Amino acid sequence: MNDKRVANCINPGHFSRPLLLFLLIFNMPDFHKPPPAVLTFAATDPSGGAGLTADILTLASMGCHPLSVITAITVQDTSGVEGMTAIDADWVSDQARAILEDIPIAAFKIGAMGSVENISAIAEIVSDYPEIPLVLDPILTSGRGDEYANEEVLEAIRELLIPQCTVITPNTPALRRLMISDEEDAEIVGQGIEKLAMRLIDIGAEYVLVTGRHEPTADVINTLFHEKGHLRSDTWRRLPGRFHGAGCTLASAIAATMARGLDIEDAVREAQDYTWQALKFGFRPGMGQLVPDRLFWARDDEDDKDDKDDKEHNESEANPATDDAPPLSKHTSTDGARH
Repeated sequence: MNDKRVANCINPGHFSRPLLLFLLIFNMPDFHKPPPAVLTFAATDPSGGAGLTADILTLASMGCHPLSVITAITVQDTSGVEGMTAIDADWVSDQARAILEDIPIAAFKIGAMGSVENISAIAEIVSDYPEIPLVLDPILTSGRGDEYANEEVLEAIRELLIPQCTVITPNTPALRRLMISDEEDAEIVGQGIEKLAMRLIDIGAEYVLVTGRHEPTADVINTLFHEKGHLRSDTWRRLPGRFHGAGCTLASAIAATMARGLDIEDAVREAQDYTWQALKFGFRPGMGQLVPDRLFWARDDEDDKDDKDDKEHNESEANPATDDAPPLSKHTSTDGARH
């Protein structure tokens, strides 16, 4: 009996609802296997540069099905944030529970949470899924410097979320703020990046990727740490301009690559490459900062094709043995000692 005839034989009045659903599903034609689903907790951004929109664009662009929980509503443009209202924690929890009871997920990504109550609610939710990778982008300020986090928020992140993180992706200012408390200011300010990153791992994070775009270096150096110290460093040519949503893009890209099954080093490397390309093809939609082009690969502009050709040429060209200059490619990596 074919599917159509089976469906015609099913009289809804003769079956209970659970049995009816079973019969309909059992006789459904086969569908394509769904892509890995990633659940992001994030605030809205009407400009589309950062926050929830950035996460959704990045996850979809990298082959994942984006699921979303709104944690806060913001008033902002490409220049900065004018205001933020946190969603009630019960609503945050209800949004997440409804999705998690329906769709199997392959990774969590957490951005701005809006309130201590939301941090607590999210921490409780993810604790029920310890086997699912969790990527935390500790958004403490906007790109312009607007404050998102007071000491109470920082303490909640340290106590409730960091111990559950697979990867946390602080820039260097966020790393220093996360590790500073009133009584320890004098001791911590002078510590190097590696010591501060290792303190995050001592708290419970499995991996820490410290991004170096705020440091006064010619290139941007991003460094991955784990429990035994430095794992790898990646050096990227510094791009001109200021970007709105770079951190959201990177953290979401890591969540996407982990959801697709890559190991941590490959996931971090591929996510950085994607983010660098999105920044390279960034555009200015308004009067403020540049916005990463998360769909750079889909553009047909001749200039973009030329840029991609240049990238491929640079990546394949080696320096002469006598040349002491850095590699010609946009990116170099240094692996830490294996343990």
